[in-house]
Amino acid sequence: MSLKDQYESVIGLEVHVQLLTESKLFSGDSAAFGGEPNTHVSPITLGHPGTLPRMNRKAIEYAVRLGLVLECDIVRRNYFARKHYFYPDLPKGYQVSQHTTPICENGRVLIRTSEGARAVRLNRIHMEEDAGKSMHDQDPLATQVDYNRAGVPLLEIVTEPDLHNAEEAAAYLTELRKIVRHLGICDGNMEEGSMRCDANISIRPKGVKTLGTKVEVKNMNSIRNVRKAIDFEIGRLVELVSTGGTVVQETRSFDADTDTTFAIRTKEHAEDYRYFAEPDLTPFKISEAFLESVRATIPLMPEALFERYTQELGLPEYDARLISDDKELSTCYEALIRETNAYKAAANWVMGPVKSWCNDKGVGVDQYPLGATQLAGIIRLIEEGKINFSIASSRLVPYMMENGGISALEAAGRLNVVQDSSESSILPLIEEVLASMPDKVIEYRKGKKGLVGLFVGEIIKRSKGKADPKIVNQLLAEKLK
Repeated sequence: MSLKDQYESVIGLEVHVQLLTESKLFSGDSAAFGGEPNTHVSPITLGHPGTLPRMNRKAIEYAVRLGLVLECDIVRRNYFARKHYFYPDLPKGYQVSQHTTPICENGRVLIRTSEGARAVRLNRIHMEEDAGKSMHDQDPLATQVDYNRAGVPLLEIVTEPDLHNAEEAAAYLTELRKIVRHLGICDGNMEEGSMRCDANISIRPKGVKTLGTKVEVKNMNSIRNVRKAIDFEIGRLVELVSTGGTVVQETRSFDADTDTTFAIRTKEHAEDYRYFAEPDLTPFKISEAFLESVRATIPLMPEALFERYTQELGLPEYDARLISDDKELSTCYEALIRETNAYKAAANWVMGPVKSWCNDKGVGVDQYPLGATQLAGIIRLIEEGKINFSIASSRLVPYMMENGGISALEAAGRLNVVQDSSESSILPLIEEVLASMPDKVIEYRKGKKGLVGLFVGEIIKRSKGKADPKIVNQLLAEKLK
């Protein structure tokens, strides 16, 4: 048994998701990402004397929406508290948070790993305002601060110490990101900081129930880096403990250049922050009517979509999983199947030409130029045998993109690509081609059956791509007997 196998790692994650509200948590300042530094700030954001915060109702709605989906207990009576600490990016000298009185308690997130599926228990979800951002690369001699982000609404989702390795942590983050994106409450972009993860990691000898001293690792801006940081930290802790060292409760940062962690400060305790109820915000109560109104806005979630696609629409599991896991793909697919009942063909178009074009252009699926009605029209022409997929994807789609809202039928007519299925026009072409290749016909009849492709290709070519390949093959087989 290796040294690492003698210990069990215990991991809890704290994930901050930035809510997609238009304004900040307690002011009307824009909550949009980016912008020139310090242009999304008002006296309220900066905490000037005499200013008073006002609660953003949409943030409460988003918190409750996530809590309901994750099967949390929704806390009806809520209030905020001040969390005191000094840092230049915190203009008020305190952060307004629900850290001690979360709006959601308990709950779970279902994950899938190589070990199978299981639920990760949640401790809580609470709302809080974001801090500003220190900029260390704008001036060689000084650190500057951008307060655009200060006051932007966050949800902090805290798990129980329920995870045991990097694979599980990555699966949890992937699932959580999928859920917040599907609900439309966060874009889940870790590189831009709209979804951030801190990992609390400890180890203990296998069989021991008492938790070991934990360290917290911050500054991981991708799921890949979370995996690396956890793997490194577990290895470091095992090495430290097995050689007689003592784990210090501390906060560490991840260095993506070296894939290592390093200590930045000893870990604070709750009492260090001197929490007390925020006097400028009145407590608020979540009514049953509000709860039900939020529940009514929740869309079908990925697991429910997967069940529907496989059970009702008959899609293969691979197709159903790929589409249901992606908010943009599922939205596109849902719009398309309202226009056609060719469910598998619709899935093929969404996963194929639509996604490929968007990937090539570097844009989201919601920016695909053709609408659901146009795509359904293309699918209908193929299903009716009037065009084939190759013509549709290579000629019809580009033409329709260049010609606004033109229908598939009109476009096919203008391009003269509607397939010819009549025997009277295809038979002469077959006879013409066979007559021009007598040696090949003899070889075919002697057993070289692969030559049929040559004949079909030439017939399609002489028809200028209009001969229906299915009819061509049928008639050709008769002629070659």
